[in-house]
Amino acid sequence: MSAGQASSAAVGSMRDPVRALQHALYRSAKADSGRRFHALRDKVYRRDVLWRAWVAVRRNDGAPGVDGTTLADVEEYGVDRLLDEVAEDLRNGRWRPLPARRVLIPKPGTGERRPLSIPSVRDRVVAAALKIVLEPVFEADFLPCSFGFRPKRSAHDALQVLVDESWQGKRWVVETDIAECFSAIPHEKLMQVIEERVSDQGVLKLLRVMLRAGVLEDGVVRREVSGTPQGGPVSPLLCNAYLHRLDRAWDVSEHGVLVRYCDDLVVMCRSREQAEAALVRLTVLLVELGLEPKAAKTRIVHLVEGGQGLDFLGFHNRLVRGRTPRSAHLIFLARWPARKAVQCARDRIWSVTARSRLLVPVERIVDELNVFLRGWAGYFRYGNSALVLGQIRNYALTRLALWLSKRGNRRRAWGWGMTQVLLSPNHLGLISLDGIVVPPRPFRAWKR
Repeated sequence: MSAGQASSAAVGSMRDPVRALQHALYRSAKADSGRRFHALRDKVYRRDVLWRAWVAVRRNDGAPGVDGTTLADVEEYGVDRLLDEVAEDLRNGRWRPLPARRVLIPKPGTGERRPLSIPSVRDRVVAAALKIVLEPVFEADFLPCSFGFRPKRSAHDALQVLVDESWQGKRWVVETDIAECFSAIPHEKLMQVIEERVSDQGVLKLLRVMLRAGVLEDGVVRREVSGTPQGGPVSPLLCNAYLHRLDRAWDVSEHGVLVRYCDDLVVMCRSREQAEAALVRLTVLLVELGLEPKAAKTRIVHLVEGGQGLDFLGFHNRLVRGRTPRSAHLIFLARWPARKAVQCARDRIWSVTARSRLLVPVERIVDELNVFLRGWAGYFRYGNSALVLGQIRNYALTRLALWLSKRGNRRRAWGWGMTQVLLSPNHLGLISLDGIVVPPRPFRAWKR
């Protein structure tokens, strides 16, 4: 951090007491890697911390928990009133979480469904406040190989490591993810990890009752001895803290460069022998943690021109040769949206323009398409994605034309609908995705 950045951070902290608290905790943890924090509980129920937690919960929106209380209900009840009650319960040790509501949501591009646990709004606020206090303590320890759900780190930072390392010759890749990671982490081992940095019994008790709150599924409350409920605000932090044991046990010089985005992992290696050794080492470390790699998603890939690539964080990554006269001698790792990501985009566009929505105003349909296209392209523009972005935009245009034809009761006049779209100013307002792509370059910032 430069002197100017440090000065700006200091000024920002003076204006923001919560940020100042986080900076103080981070600096203390960074200065002493063996320090255990014993006075954190009172910071969790600080009024400004709880307000910041509420802001985070409100921003993320979300469905109600088992008590049926929505965010709108809380606002009608009074946010200040709720936070005062939560602070009082935490201060007096009376707060107890309700079981989370378990729902199953489809995994994009697969027929599988993954469990999502939805805590009540009150419990989400407490979990978010706990995250605000604990995150800087553990962030001081986390290593550069970890990218998922961390401040000022993103999926594109992880993808940039693949570009950089492949450019340097590491083209044997181990790819895997951890089977049922969030539901498989043993509670006792997780608490041992937390206790390496936290000795405050009040905070440890809060974490234990959160982990034991259980989930309500089919009218039955289930309390497991493992798992951090996926969907809770603090769960990604707990997962990263637990998997930090894997990160710090990893030997880069012996087994290659580890890139971990929460429970998705790749290892960049120089040879097949190193990749095979890395996979063995990875499996051993996970077993020691009570986890295992998902067999269906575990493999070793050799990145070669004309060969197969790998999917990671929504992108398909493949070694290609430059197509222009100036770049024809270069072989580099390119990336574009993976097939699953493209299919998910098409499914979303189809659902917005479905026959069941023929009575929805045209302006609303176009607005919903634009919101989706902006978000989707905002992520995938950082790649060699111009062709795919064009295809997705054309699909949206085609679906909009077909929707207009059905709306006008011209079932056999699809051309009429397309004419209405193409001849209208700005294609009825559907945004263009031309010229927004930023191709990755080795050892250059991805966001430029």
